[in-house]
Amino acid sequence: MTFLNFLISGISLGSIYAIIALGYTMVYGIAKMLNFAHGDVIMVGAYICFYAISRFELPPLVGILLAMIVCMLLGIIIERLAYKPLRSAPSLAVLITAIGVSYFLQNAALLLWTPNPKVFPSVVGDGKVELFGGQLTISHVTIVTIVACVAIMIFLTVFTESTKMGKAMRACSEDKGAAQLMGINVNATISITFAIGSGLAAIAGALLCSAYPTLIPTTGSMPGIKAFTAAVFGGIGSIPGALLGGLLLGVIEIFAKAYISTQLSDAIVFAVLIIVLLVKPAGLLGKQIREKV
Repeated sequence: MTFLNFLISGISLGSIYAIIALGYTMVYGIAKMLNFAHGDVIMVGAYICFYAISRFELPPLVGILLAMIVCMLLGIIIERLAYKPLRSAPSLAVLITAIGVSYFLQNAALLLWTPNPKVFPSVVGDGKVELFGGQLTISHVTIVTIVACVAIMIFLTVFTESTKMGKAMRACSEDKGAAQLMGINVNATISITFAIGSGLAAIAGALLCSAYPTLIPTTGSMPGIKAFTAAVFGGIGSIPGALLGGLLLGVIEIFAKAYISTQLSDAIVFAVLIIVLLVKPAGLLGKQIREKV
C-alpha cells in the first residue's frame, strides 16, 4: 500500500500544480503572455484566506471566495498597469516586467503581513479516510484537491467551448486584430482572462497551504515555477494538457523523493521536462504551429 499512498500524494500535489498551470495556460493561450508573477498571486490569495479564517473567523468557503475576489481584482490591475502597455513590446520586456511585479508582490507581503512564517489552517479540516484496514490513508485535503482540479478543468473546457465569452477568448487567441474588427472587446477579454487565472491562483493557494501549512511571502515562487513547467510539459495553451502535465509532474516529484533522493527530486522533474521537450517540443498535448513566411 506504500506505493498507492505515494501515488495518491503525487496526484494530490499534481492537482495543485494543474490548477496553477490552468491559470498560466489561460493567460498564455489568449494573451500570449507568460505571467511569471502568477506564483505570487497564489501567495496573496493564501494570505487573504488566512486572515479571513484566522483573524475574522469567517467560514473557510467564505475565506476562499474573498481570496478569489481580491486576486481577480489584483490580476486585472496587474494586467492593466504592467502588461497592457507592453502588448506590442518584445517578449523579453514582458518577462522582465513580470519578474519586477513578482518581486514587488513579495516585498509588499513582507511589509504588510509580518511576522512570518504563519501556520495556515486547513480549509477542509484534518479528517482522513482509511481504506484496507488503515493501510491506505487519504486526507480530506487530498480528496477535495483532486475533485476541485477535475471540476475546474471541466468548467474551463465548457466555458471556452460553449459560452460567448469563451468564444471571444478563442477568437482573441487566434487573431486579436480580426477579433476586434468583428466587434469583440479585446481589452475586456484579456482582463477577464487574467481575472480567471488569478481566481484559480487563489484556490490553488488555499489548497496548497492546507496540504503544506507553512505560509511565507515566497510560498508561491517554487510552485509557480513548477506549475509553469507542468503547463509546458502538457502543452502550454491546452487545458487538458495543463491537467495532464500537472498530474505527471506531481507524481514524478513524489516518487523521486520517495525512491531516489529528496535533494534531487526537483532536478529529476526538470530533467524529465527537458527529455519530453526534446522528443515533443510542443508538449504532450500541444500542437505544433507552423508560421507562414
